[in-house]
Amino acid sequence: MLLALKIDVHSLRGMRDGVPKLVDILQRHGASATFYLTLGRDRPNLLPSTDIARRARDLMRDVRDRGFETGVLAYDGWQWQRRIVDAPATWVEAQMRRAIERYTDVFDEPPRAHAATGWRASLDALRLTQRLGFDYASDGRGNSPHLPVWNAELVRCPQFPTTLPTLDELVRSNAASDDNVAAHLLGSTAEAAYDHVFALSAEREGGKLAAVFEQLVVGWRNQGYRLVRLRDLYEAIDPLALPRCEVGWGEVRGRPHKVLVQYETFLGNDDADDASH
Repeated sequence: MLLALKIDVHSLRGMRDGVPKLVDILQRHGASATFYLTLGRDRPNLLPSTDIARRARDLMRDVRDRGFETGVLAYDGWQWQRRIVDAPATWVEAQMRRAIERYTDVFDEPPRAHAATGWRASLDALRLTQRLGFDYASDGRGNSPHLPVWNAELVRCPQFPTTLPTLDELVRSNAASDDNVAAHLLGSTAEAAYDHVFALSAEREGGKLAAVFEQLVVGWRNQGYRLVRLRDLYEAIDPLALPRCEVGWGEVRGRPHKVLVQYETFLGNDDADDASH
């Protein structure tokens, strides 16, 4: 079985301090991952905001050079989470294009994978994952790969949703404590019969929860999982043969804001094609 690791990097601190620690853990245990990068404004603070891509260009390239996949998380992740619910299409496109430009400047090629900050993505954002040429996205929460359908509109950029709860969600919802959260999550994957996506952050699991994350890596390998990039999931399927599933805003236990959620399968393939024209 495959378990893809989705690592979100939200800040310059996460890039400088958390990412090297996570890379070390992964390489020591023969694991891989996809790192989704914030490329523009750092988290707001009392000082002028920092351009992360310009300050951490070499670190970002080093992640790629060590064999990990990289993709786009956001240009300004804080503004994205705050505004995306009702942001106009022009604002969404400007944010995504600025992130793509920063990524291309760093890596000398355009990004091929997208993940929405905080799993918050609107219909306009989903449309753009297809129009801007991403191979696939991991924008929401759900249980399986799918082609998203929002209010009967099909988007032909496949989604690989986060399938497992995050560590902070488990603790926040009182499903687990700081002391047993790794064991609790490993218990939920012990008998799984399908692939998973687990999301973590450079700031959290690359910081105070690094030891907990390493417990998970060791535990999953002992359970027989191969820890891989999301691209490995993408390359194992025929994207356009995926089921079409309804998506929209929904709630996830332990998460304070509504996020993009996968719902039921939408009609049949022929009907979904008709609905998209």
